[in-house]
Amino acid sequence: MPRPLDPPDAVASPLRVNGLRANGRRAKALRAKALRVNGLRANGRRVKALRANALRVNGLRANALRALGRHVLVLRLALIAVGAPAALESAPPGGPTYLTAGALLLTLAPSYAAFRAWEHLAPLVVRHRALLAADLALVTPLLVIAGPALPLGLVCLCTPLLAGLLHDRRAAAGYAVAQAAVVAAVTRVAAVTGAGDGPPASGLPVPSWAPLPALCLLAGVAGACLRGLLTRFDEASRAGAEAAARLAATQAARAERDRLAREMHDSVSKTLHGLALAADALSRTADPAAVHRQAQAVADAARRAAAESRHLLTELRGDGSAPAAPTAPPAPLVAQLRSLAAHHPGAALRTTGPVPPVPAALTRDLVAVAAEALENARRHAAATRVDITAAASPTGLRLTITDDGRGLPPGGPDPTHLRATGHFGLLGMTERAAAIGAHLAIGPPATGPGTQVRLDIPLGSP
Repeated sequence: MPRPLDPPDAVASPLRVNGLRANGRRAKALRAKALRVNGLRANGRRVKALRANALRVNGLRANALRALGRHVLVLRLALIAVGAPAALESAPPGGPTYLTAGALLLTLAPSYAAFRAWEHLAPLVVRHRALLAADLALVTPLLVIAGPALPLGLVCLCTPLLAGLLHDRRAAAGYAVAQAAVVAAVTRVAAVTGAGDGPPASGLPVPSWAPLPALCLLAGVAGACLRGLLTRFDEASRAGAEAAARLAATQAARAERDRLAREMHDSVSKTLHGLALAADALSRTADPAAVHRQAQAVADAARRAAAESRHLLTELRGDGSAPAAPTAPPAPLVAQLRSLAAHHPGAALRTTGPVPPVPAALTRDLVAVAAEALENARRHAAATRVDITAAASPTGLRLTITDDGRGLPPGGPDPTHLRATGHFGLLGMTERAAAIGAHLAIGPPATGPGTQVRLDIPLGSP
């Protein structure tokens, strides 16, 4: 007997289930891919920021080294200006004097031109270390013609000093050795011929220009050491800047987590707690009218929880680039406090004198602190009456919430114990007060039992 055909619904149902499963897997894969892409973008932005910071630091170091190179040229010009009169005076009259003046001019003019064009010349010298060979050759005729007598002989120290500042240690060592060799040859000739400011090599005392070769080596070492010192200082500065950036990011993330925790505690958590209480009362109610009222309360609480959740999700999803949707201006502080007191049986608002105007953001925090104080009085203190007082103070505004409940435990609340037991209301009140620059005091009232929460908010002149 042939097998009966399956009904169409029986065949279509497994296909729909498989399709839903495939769509679910596809959606999960797309979400995972989106998370990876967002993570890569965030990492890319972080890497770009670090590279930009490194470039700024390297730019600062390069600018500092170039500035030191300019000062080396200033030192050379000053040495030529100081030593030129003595060199011209010690030269024999006639041709040698003109030759010495020509050598001085030949060294002075290019050095001054390099000083004026150092902003454009320095990058070329950094990229092409062979250009310092021209500087070394520029000083050699002056040493040969005018002699190594001090202070003009100290001009030879500038080339190895520049090499140490602008190049690595190998280049600094090469130019220092080359300059020392040139100076040693010149001083040897001067010692043999009797030139300079001392007697020939066979006599004593030792001429003042005798240690010039060693000073050339020391100038190269000094330039390399100064470059290394600047490099280490920049690396330390960059490490400090990166550590400060990481610390700032960590603090910002912690502050945002604390803010979201306060918002969830003061909005969604309380609404869900009221929803649970309304649902419990609904299950114990037999009167149809009371059942209708409780069901309406449950529905209102659920809608309020959904709206508060959407508000938090909007804040989490928003990147601050898109303009915010226009919203109605918030009610003044007194109106919000009056509405808050109307929703809490036994609570009453009292104002003393004109209440100063309060910004909208500040109003939101003040109402949140007052709502938390009312909730604590109802849930934990078994209070029958709560007085909310808003009045102007010498420095701004004073908000006081006083109840007639059982009061605080001896010694006051313990923040560590409250945090460990999952009670974050007082912690949130303290954090909100600190965020708006207010002074929060929690303790017994001046007269009678209960608890008083006093908040002093400094306000500027309107």
